[in-house]
Amino acid sequence: MKIRWKRLGSALLAIGLSLSLLVQPLGGKSAYAEPAKTDTKLQQAVEAMQPGWNLGNTFEASGDETSWGNPTVTKELIQALKAQGYRSIRIPITWNHRLGAAPDYPIQADFMKRIQEVVDWSMDAGLAVIINVHHDSQWMLNMETERETVIAKYTAVWKQIAAHFKNYPSTLLFESVNEPRFSDDWNKDEPIYFEMLDQLNTTFQKIVRASGGKNATRPLILDPLTANHSQARLDELYKTIQKLNDPNLIATIHYYGLYSFSVNVAGSTVFDEAAKNDVTQAFDRAYDTFVAKGIPVIIGEFGLLGFDKSVDTVERGEILKYLEYVTYYAKEKKMPAMLWDNGQHFDRNAFAWKNPEFYAVMKAGLTGRSSNADSDLIFLRQDEPVADTTIHLNLNGNTLKAVKSGDRELSAGTDYVLDGEQLTLKADLLKSLVTDQLGEIAALTCTFSAGADWTFHLLSYKTPTTRSVEGGSRELFVLPVQFNGDKLATMETAYADGGNAGPDDWTPYKEFGKSFSPDYDNNLIQMPKAFFEQVKDGEIRVKLHFWSGAVLDYTMTVSGDAVSGVSPDEPASQPSPSATAVASPTAQASEAPSSEPTKSEEPGSSLYVWIGIGLAVLAAAALTAIAYRKKARK
Repeated sequence: MKIRWKRLGSALLAIGLSLSLLVQPLGGKSAYAEPAKTDTKLQQAVEAMQPGWNLGNTFEASGDETSWGNPTVTKELIQALKAQGYRSIRIPITWNHRLGAAPDYPIQADFMKRIQEVVDWSMDAGLAVIINVHHDSQWMLNMETERETVIAKYTAVWKQIAAHFKNYPSTLLFESVNEPRFSDDWNKDEPIYFEMLDQLNTTFQKIVRASGGKNATRPLILDPLTANHSQARLDELYKTIQKLNDPNLIATIHYYGLYSFSVNVAGSTVFDEAAKNDVTQAFDRAYDTFVAKGIPVIIGEFGLLGFDKSVDTVERGEILKYLEYVTYYAKEKKMPAMLWDNGQHFDRNAFAWKNPEFYAVMKAGLTGRSSNADSDLIFLRQDEPVADTTIHLNLNGNTLKAVKSGDRELSAGTDYVLDGEQLTLKADLLKSLVTDQLGEIAALTCTFSAGADWTFHLLSYKTPTTRSVEGGSRELFVLPVQFNGDKLATMETAYADGGNAGPDDWTPYKEFGKSFSPDYDNNLIQMPKAFFEQVKDGEIRVKLHFWSGAVLDYTMTVSGDAVSGVSPDEPASQPSPSATAVASPTAQASEAPSSEPTKSEEPGSSLYVWIGIGLAVLAAAALTAIAYRKKARK
């Protein structure tokens, strides 16, 4: 998976912006608020671009269009996207390694021809198209000390793009520069940064307008600093747009959610009121600053930062609630939202959604709200009697039409009872679904009067247990866990003598996928080198929080390169297994395996040890690959 350049500094930026919300009024009203002017021809054209999709990790890749793992773009892909209901496509492009020498910086003819081909396919399919300069923002970082060089290169690139496409219809839009910045500190606002960005955006507008053809009135998109939605950055962009006095300018922002929720850190595991308010305030600020005054806004990218690692970084039901609200509220604020897709959402070979429930809730958001619930997980403890289970629904203005178990429609009043928004699943129904299996045993699908379906996943579980381990290291520590059908939500680490341990030491709750990753197939939790690089020697108290509500304590001791762990589930006198031995699967996994499961052996056998070593090596290699790709875009 590719990770955008900006992710290297996103933590400081997002934390700072989250804190800044504390001093802003709810809704983040702009100083420029006035009666809304949302009936312009350009505004209507922009709204018609909803929904939008990003061709990510392709033409902005540091090599060729397949170097970041995606297949060659085809006409069939573009047509498939159109068939999914998309109305616009953003094509991120990095031109830098396709340029010749100064002073003309000629763009490679074959590359320009290839971009034209994909633009033509998209327009032939009836899509509005955005092209930009994307990771070229990297060489613009030096603008403060190399201003003449940066402006000359920027000017040369846009003169060529503008000339090449000057006769294309207005449904081809140009974007000045993706996420412009002039420092590695994504959270830093300096007057000179705003002044330099104003110069870039002004230069861009003048180049295009002077290039002839349909560029005289072509819609142009301008980014605020880092494409961020803080009020200070929106206000500075507003000043530029006001100064240019051009009726065909559009503002853009990017949105990846409340940082703590977006990456699953600081115990922010659910789409709660804080995460919801972050959406509301960000979109309100953009609306009040621009849309209400006749300047359209496009949300040029949206998603979750945790997707950089895996779509499993955030729990699935919480992702669905986030996507539902973002899509709905963006439409309410008349701002089309363009999904960032680095290849992990829409399969570019099979032309199908890898997570169809994501697509379903986003599609439904174009016409209204979807219903959901406080959770999509229902846990049934295996060693306890089955009782009625009540879950709160968030109907969002809809009515419940049916509840199904597979193809069987359940009986209202017998199998379930709905009282307002309280859904009670009756004990007899649940008993009929329970098996001896641990993990997911059934799925109940709710359909509503409007919007996407909502699925409850029923999981049979026992309290998870841990095991002691010796012989671990800072390179990769493997914590053995019998998940017993449960799922890990988050993990706390703190030093026994005080203070939070590991990265993000402003919170004891560590980032999912960065400091720890559960492996349900093999019943273990991996804690990589990235965690221990910021750990001092000593005793660390670990708390494992599970979605069932279970909390397990564990103790790790770090001494030099060695790491060991002690589980309260094992007697102190019991010998501890080696770190490699515990890497083999020992119980039924709670999720479908992503690959062939390894056959387990008795502890102490040579085969068992070698399997464990192999798994540890593969895990370390995967983590190294992820780290290597941190420089890449998502």
